[in-house]
Amino acid sequence: MGELKIKILFILPSLRAGGAERVISFIAQNMDKSLFEPTLLVIGFEKDKTYSIENVHTIFLNKTRVLGGIYSLFLYILKYKPNIVMSSITHVNIVLGIFSFFFPIIKFIAREASVGGNRVVSKSLKNALLITISKIAYPRLNKIICQSKDMRIDLLNNYKLSPEKVLIINNPITNFKDVSSIAKPRDKNSCVRYITIGRLVEVKGHLRILKALSKISFDYSYTIIGEGPLKDDIFKAIIDYGIQDKIIYIPFTSEVSKYLMESDLFLQGSFVEGFPNAVLESCAVGTPVLAFNAPGGTKEIIEDFVNGFIVNNETEFFTKLNEKQNWNPSLIKNHVFQKFSKDKIMESYSNLFLEVLTNSARS
Repeated sequence: MGELKIKILFILPSLRAGGAERVISFIAQNMDKSLFEPTLLVIGFEKDKTYSIENVHTIFLNKTRVLGGIYSLFLYILKYKPNIVMSSITHVNIVLGIFSFFFPIIKFIAREASVGGNRVVSKSLKNALLITISKIAYPRLNKIICQSKDMRIDLLNNYKLSPEKVLIINNPITNFKDVSSIAKPRDKNSCVRYITIGRLVEVKGHLRILKALSKISFDYSYTIIGEGPLKDDIFKAIIDYGIQDKIIYIPFTSEVSKYLMESDLFLQGSFVEGFPNAVLESCAVGTPVLAFNAPGGTKEIIEDFVNGFIVNNETEFFTKLNEKQNWNPSLIKNHVFQKFSKDKIMESYSNLFLEVLTNSARS
């Protein structure tokens, strides 16, 4: 492409707190500016942004919903003429698949956000037409990025996609803290500090975590960070179990790493995941993770006895809560940085973008 930089348009519905929003905005800001000219387009409002955007040209359409921003998005693509357009949320991915009919030269890349994400979104919309449209739109995309092996298998099983179109790029560590000198010596009689970070929704499994914690006989505290529609049910369970004096609740914080470093064990109760950023960040600051075996990328992050444990049921979860382990924060950190460092993941994205354009030039 000579002296010209590759123009990439990254699209998000909003910059509210969320895994996809965090990862895509991070990727957009960390592209190699000598090769790429990235732009981040947000359909939602600037006033709602949670994540700092400092190193990429950002445009806010200030629309309430994706549906209301489709026309403006179409016009922007028509004017900007990007080489590549990339999105992450399912309903935006569907829009891009449809746009591909009108922009045959542009390469459209989608990133899946969770295992079974397409069918979950389609069900929530209760619209058979959208289900049909998604099955038309997804095969039109040039590449689909999956965050985990389970996600790729799920996608291939439920859509008529060419396997070479669907690839795996894990999430990067987006919030680095140096923990090389951190040690967590613990008095065997001191209060054990647990933590969970994530939306308060049923699929995240907060209720089965609380059930296990309610049976513990030793002193502990449990920090819950996040907001969501299951909040009332979660606090009802806390009261029913009589453990309200053990709970620290924080709806939102910009100091996630601080709370993780102050904790002894991250608890993940999820029934399904994409590639959990909170689990990755916990390991990145040296705090181990106890998680349930569930579809998604958790088992690609956690290795038993190295940076945590993965269990198969609530009995095993309770057993691990009662076991005392000596963890090495630096070892935990190094284990994930070898696989999910910013440089490693950004190289994968750069290679993907160059590949789709190179293949296009050859065809």
